Amino acid sequence: MGNIIKAQKGTKDILPNEIGSWHMLEQKALEVFTSAGFKEIRTPIFEATELFARGVGDTTDIVNKEMYTFEKSERSLTLRPENTAGVVRAFIENGMSRLSMPVKLWYKGPMFRYERPQAGRQRQFHQVGVEMFGIKEPTADAEVISLAVAYLNAIGLNDLDVEINSLGCPKCREEFSKNLRNALRPYLEKMCPDCQSRFEKNPLRILDCKVPECKEILESEELQNVIAKDYICDECHEHFEKVKSYLNVLNIKYSVNKLLVRGLDYYNRTVFEIKSNNLGSQNAVCGGGRYDSLVGHLGGQDTPAVGFAMGMERLKSLLPETEVKPLTAYVVCDNSEHAFKLVNELREKGISADFDMTCKKFTKQLEKASKIANFACILGEDELSKNEVSVKNMLTSKQITVSRDDVVSAFVQ
Repeated sequence: MGNIIKAQKGTKDILPNEIGSWHMLEQKALEVFTSAGFKEIRTPIFEATELFARGVGDTTDIVNKEMYTFEKSERSLTLRPENTAGVVRAFIENGMSRLSMPVKLWYKGPMFRYERPQAGRQRQFHQVGVEMFGIKEPTADAEVISLAVAYLNAIGLNDLDVEINSLGCPKCREEFSKNLRNALRPYLEKMCPDCQSRFEKNPLRILDCKVPECKEILESEELQNVIAKDYICDECHEHFEKVKSYLNVLNIKYSVNKLLVRGLDYYNRTVFEIKSNNLGSQNAVCGGGRYDSLVGHLGGQDTPAVGFAMGMERLKSLLPETEVKPLTAYVVCDNSEHAFKLVNELREKGISADFDMTCKKFTKQLEKASKIANFACILGEDELSKNEVSVKNMLTSKQITVSRDDVVSAFVQ
């Protein structure tokens, strides 16, 4: 034998014994989002590299450091590092702006970022998220925040902290950026290389830095005074106040976090993050916000939009494992033809069923049935001669014999 080829660093097989949790997360997304009028969209896993450079922003770590990019036929392609840009591209390309607004979409699927693998974070990871197009009013902001909370509650995460902030419009951001640059300039040499690069291009991204030295500078009294000041204009202020009032009406508890800027360049006005206190430690499980300029920036008609994304690996790590549902029936028989026929009859009636394809001894087959099925359907010589089936409840050991035509009724014992 040659060397065994293993899964690549930062990727992980999702095995049958843990797939139940994934099915639960996906099913709850379908239920919760559909109930709010959102429809699922599935976009390609790779897109033109330019989509992410223009959409996500060339000052972000994602574009600068983390994208999986490759050349094919002299075209630069990139595995999607997030899905908002792809959904916006699909919205524009498929003429969804002609539809009645709002256009409400949700998605699930794998994303790819080249970063150091750690607990709950892989190079191939999965996200579930929503995007809503066409509503500039703050009702849309509150709708997607409430939808995120509803989904997290539905999967079993109830102890949540919702943090919100307003980045304002481009004019507000420019005023904030100017004041932030002036306050940071004396400390620039002490800051990390990334923050030194962000200083001119997008100083608000510095607020998101996790490097201890940079965080310490931001926590100084001088910087806190700059950050705490309200830079948003009257119109943006009114929008943010309305968002807060709607969250109050919905009984969603929240706090305002002035340091919250999110890691992507396309956000404006409302941004939010939701943290879970499940398992006794705080974990960020959802991030999102408003991105009114992105559709126009990517070549479409100016269209207001707001959305969020959640990392499914992170969600799964905070929840107990969901057991894989057992089969309803396991056919026990030493004649493969008869076993195969009964299994097929059960499957045609919507009953999950399997059988031993190697015709082991009955004791071995019953042992297998006890591990993977709720009922054993026994076809011995007597049962076959009388056109009957002995059905054994593997939990209670209760066994009854019924006619072949009535076998389904025995599964309710």
